[in-house]
Amino acid sequence: MRYGDLLIQKDLSFQINRGDIFIIMGGSGCGKSTLLKHLIGLKKPMAGTVHYGDVNFWESDESTRMTIMKRIGILYQQGALWSSMTLAENIAVPLQEYTEADPVTIQETVALKLALVGLAGFENFYPAEISGGMRKRAALARAIALDPEILFFDEPSAGLDPVSAKLLDDLILELSKTLGTTVVVVTHDLDSIFAIGNNSIFLDPETKTSIARGNPVELRDHSEDPRIRTFLTRGNMKLE
Repeated sequence: MRYGDLLIQKDLSFQINRGDIFIIMGGSGCGKSTLLKHLIGLKKPMAGTVHYGDVNFWESDESTRMTIMKRIGILYQQGALWSSMTLAENIAVPLQEYTEADPVTIQETVALKLALVGLAGFENFYPAEISGGMRKRAALARAIALDPEILFFDEPSAGLDPVSAKLLDDLILELSKTLGTTVVVVTHDLDSIFAIGNNSIFLDPETKTSIARGNPVELRDHSEDPRIRTFLTRGNMKLE
């Protein structure tokens, strides 16, 4: 992972298993967002490969990459809803672009997705008319419009109060459980990391590589690396 002469990360090797809630974590400037861009097809890495199953994503043709991208959903940090569209219109966009569903089916699907995120009845609201937490949930409804196999989240709790952040964490867990969706989350929010994550990778800005992989709770409780323990305890390590 490199921008010109600026090396961000090197020698990364990890696997995300089906059904994981996988956390990409680390301090500011470690390359979390850059790695996310490589995974979702927004930026090609300077070296190395990204595989979806047996398919080498970046060495595939455009048609194959597009097929893979239709299997994923993305919730961006700020939601990225179109302000001039109602929630229903926002969620309908991927259905209109990538399916041949008729208008009635699209309307029913939109209502279902909004209900899944607790926003039943808000179809005709504009993003500016609802709270930040509700906008995140509406953006999540759009992310799951095509029933993706994999959901990517970029700092999902950013800008949310603790109650709204907890509600979003609970929603992520519920979607993972009920839909069997694999979830990949970029975050440094410790509450979310421990509440939802069952697997993770820790990116270190100093060594410019991953220095830990595994369950975040186990890393917090058993890692012998002080950098890991300090990050995952906010520096409040207990000496034994």
